[in-house]
Amino acid sequence: MRIFSGIQPTGRKHLGNFIGAIEPYVVHQERGEAIYCVVDLHATTVPYESARMRASVYDTACILLAAGLDPERCIFFRQSDVPEHTELSWLLAAVTSFGDLNRMHQFKDKAGAQRDLVSASLFTYPVLMAADVLAYRADEVPVGDDQRQHIELMRDIAERFNARFAPEAGTPPLVVPEGVYREVGARIMDLQEPTRKMSTTGGTEQGTVLVLDEPKTIEKKFKRAVTDSGSEIVHDREQKPGVANLIEIYAAVRGLSFAEVEREFAEARYGDFKVAVAGAVVERLEPVQQRYAELRSDEGALEAIFAAGAEKARAITRETLADVRELMGVGPNRAAVP
Repeated sequence: MRIFSGIQPTGRKHLGNFIGAIEPYVVHQERGEAIYCVVDLHATTVPYESARMRASVYDTACILLAAGLDPERCIFFRQSDVPEHTELSWLLAAVTSFGDLNRMHQFKDKAGAQRDLVSASLFTYPVLMAADVLAYRADEVPVGDDQRQHIELMRDIAERFNARFAPEAGTPPLVVPEGVYREVGARIMDLQEPTRKMSTTGGTEQGTVLVLDEPKTIEKKFKRAVTDSGSEIVHDREQKPGVANLIEIYAAVRGLSFAEVEREFAEARYGDFKVAVAGAVVERLEPVQQRYAELRSDEGALEAIFAAGAEKARAITRETLADVRELMGVGPNRAAVP
């Protein structure tokens, strides 16, 4: 089984990123051939500071590596180091309609009322995302629940390509991937506004726990976390979103079910529960922070990891792109080349 996922280098990584994406990456290394990349090209689709781009890529890579990503057990690289992604994106645009892209919720959300002013690359973002995955003929794509629409389009693109350019093929040239959506910890919410997803861009400062926050800062944020009326520690997103969020965080960090957390804190007060959640998060993040500091001090070593990963990645993407080119009649005829 081949697994692919990419992570944005924009923004500081928070607890939601860590629980919902980064930790699953580490687990997936044991399930099959795992391929991960820092998607710096996707980060250029919205305004950004070019001087900060490389630093953000390094920061993100170090957090992933510090969390347990092992370049010896997975393929780990920087998206822009593998040019086949962008060429395949252009070719796959031939089987992607304007209507497909115009219906994407994320484009509508990010563009807002300024649709005529945003970059064309933001509009075509889903095609590059499809190319990222299809270039590796990946079977599974671990993503957040907010990416379901993009995964469905990705599957449609693969099926259309296969039907149009290889209708008689015994083995379809492009694999139609499955999205993998994590249940526990899939949506970590803001500690101050527990009906909103935790975020470094749209969330509150005190409600967003950063992976690199100091222990005292983490403890303070959890101490101030919004709870709900009543005193029961039960998982009920509708009636008790604040408590439910804390239960989900504790469950994810400790590897427990919601029911197990409820039993553990059946007699506890909200204040005691918040202290326990903070302690569990600090305990999980401290070794990651220590390892991050070691890795971040050597950018040369990071570039070496990226280069080695890109070489492994291109061994796969070159083959996929060659097959796609041949089927589409683009470039040299392989049969005619001596």
